[in-house]
Amino acid sequence: MKSDQASSPNLSRQVVLFIGSIGPFGHLPASGTLTVAGIGIPLFYWSHGWPLTYRVLGLAVLTGLAIWIHQIGDRFLGEKDSRKLVWDEIVGYWFAVILFPFTWQIALTAFLIERAFDIAKIEPAGWIERSWPGGLGVVGDDVVAGLYTFATIWLLVWFAPAWMGLTV
Repeated sequence: MKSDQASSPNLSRQVVLFIGSIGPFGHLPASGTLTVAGIGIPLFYWSHGWPLTYRVLGLAVLTGLAIWIHQIGDRFLGEKDSRKLVWDEIVGYWFAVILFPFTWQIALTAFLIERAFDIAKIEPAGWIERSWPGGLGVVGDDVVAGLYTFATIWLLVWFAPAWMGLTV
């Protein structure tokens, strides 16, 4: 019985870390960027036809799960905002595109801008990451980057809809 008890926490740890890294994505170089490209953009494409209520509910659930996964996963890894855990990157990107129709121009522009905002940590993103505890701080800075990106994309859609693949 002792071997079952000893292996159970280790198995739980491995499962959480596998889910938190979305399989191989968290172990790749530039894991955040590749996760948004490989998971975030396809998620935007797949979900763009959903009713707004479902997209918002999906984002709320994803955000809650991301906070939990980063909270537990960082504790297992002994790190804060481990590069191996990548759910925060998807949350940030989905905040950026949640209300827009899917076009490749919006998807790719949002990808580039959100990654730049996430890396730059324009305040209050940096403060949130440093000050808020655990998974809340880890995901919070990506939410800010997503909201900054949303505002930028909204301006681009407003002033240059054709550039964003939208007909006038």
